[in-house]
Formats: sequence, structure tokens, C-alpha cells
Amino acid sequence: VGFHSHKAPLQPRGHDAAGSLQRRIDGLVRRYDTLRIMDRVGKFDHARVWRQLGTLGGGNHFIELCLDEEDAVWVMLHSGSRNVGNTIGEVAIATARRAAEREQRHLPDRDLAWLAEGTKEFDEYVAGLTWAQDYAALNRDLMVDLIVRALQRFFPGEVVVRESAVNCHHNYASLEEHFGATLWVTRKGAVSARSGQLGIIPGSMGTKSFIVCGKGNPAAYHSCSHGAGRRMSRSEARRQFTRADLAEQTAGVECRKDAGVIDELPAAYKDVDAVLSAQRDLVDVVHTLKQVLCVKG
Repeated sequence: VGFHSHKAPLQPRGHDAAGSLQRRIDGLVRRYDTLRIMDRVGKFDHARVWRQLGTLGGGNHFIELCLDEEDAVWVMLHSGSRNVGNTIGEVAIATARRAAEREQRHLPDRDLAWLAEGTKEFDEYVAGLTWAQDYAALNRDLMVDLIVRALQRFFPGEVVVRESAVNCHHNYASLEEHFGATLWVTRKGAVSARSGQLGIIPGSMGTKSFIVCGKGNPAAYHSCSHGAGRRMSRSEARRQFTRADLAEQTAGVECRKDAGVIDELPAAYKDVDAVLSAQRDLVDVVHTLKQVLCVKG
């Protein structure tokens, strides 16, 4: 978790009998060597990219064991493209700012610089972006594989994975068709919710989460929220609440209850039931999950 990484790159085992995870790793390695955006990165530990594959990260990233309505066990986790994805984003932002200065563009805010479609810099960023999204998806699949292997030690029989994984991006851009036009759609804290597509809406540690099925609402660009969303900033949560509040609000959940995660307690987030009710025209609930164990990054 956090900034840590594996001592050596992962070698998938267990549920990778067909070698699909290893093939995806090999494909990412080959594509990484072609990413021109990484040429603009200064000092960078490229080997760490592969040691971090299969790791959680920090902040609001989490691993949870949940129970659904029939007490079936679900493994739910929230993670992304780790340090390499953040680095790709930082390089692109810096490149866009330099372009704005060079071309004397007026920016209402320095964080609103852009890369123009059709330029070399734009194409290099898109290649890095799509690579990072594939890295993030594989990162989550590798962690699920590790978690299932860890759970196997506690059961005499084989741990059977009954349903295929719901693996969805939540901060990403995608080239899509909407209203008769080809558009770049950016989903920030949102997931794709096309008709029949499964998605995840987590609550917070100590509250329930939902597996949902998209309705494909065109007015929302076939999207829905990814999570309840914060009700207050991290600093405000640390000012308002104590470890006692954290322990009370996460009663019944095996999780960290120290000062380091006070800003992640349920009261810092919106009511997930209200959030779900507000998007009834976007998704239907398939499963309601209750956390029993939560590992925070």
C-alpha cells in the first residue's frame, strides 16, 4: 500500500492457468518501450513501474471483503495506474502549459491548458493515457488474483470465483460516439454506464456499496457516479472528527481505526443511498454489498 512496491515484478500464478495475466503484462512491457511521452520525463525509476504492478497505492484506495444479500463474498478494490500514470499526467500538463505560453493563449486558470488534437504532443499523450488505463485495469486484476490466493489459505477447499470481475475505470478519457459526433469524454469520479454494463458505486468504509447495471442514458453520456463523493475536505474531516468517531462509525468492520484515516470515515462522505437515488435514471441496483473488512492505502 502507499508508496511501497513489490521486491520484484509479479509472476502470476493461481488463477492464471491459461497465462492471460502474463500475456497482458508482456504486452504492456512492449508498449511501454514505445511511449514517447516518457522521453520527456527526467530522472525516473522505470524498473519501479513493474514492481508497482499489483499494488494498491494510497489516499482513498482500498481493498474490501463484502457480503451481498445472499452472504456471497465479494472482493472489491479501488486503485489506479500508480506512480507511472501520475507521471504521464504531470508531463502532459507541463507540456500543455508550455504550449499555452509559447502560443500566448489566454487561460482563465493555469490548470486549463490543453493539447491540440492533431499535434504530436496530443498523440503522444493519448498513447500514454491509454497505456496507463490498461496498466490500471491489469493492476486491479493482479491484486484480485493475489487476494484470492491469500484467502485460499483460510479454507480447506478451493476458493471458487463464481462471477467474472467488474473492472471499471473511474478517472479517464475515452473516444466515443454521442449525439452523432465523435467526442473525447472525460469521466472524473464517474464510470461508464452503457445499457447492460455492470459498474461499481462504493460508499465509504463502514457503509454499503452497490453493484449496478447501466441504463445507457444518453443525456449523461452513458455515465454514472463512481462512489458517494466527499461531503467535506480531508482537512475539514480531520478538524471535525476524532478517533472515537471513526471507531463508532466503522463498528463491525475490521479496518484501521487510527488517526491516519480519520479523513476517510463515513461522515466525511455523502449518503450513498441519496447519491444512488439521484441517479435512478442512470443505473439499476444488481447487488447491495456490506463491508466486513477494509484495507486502506
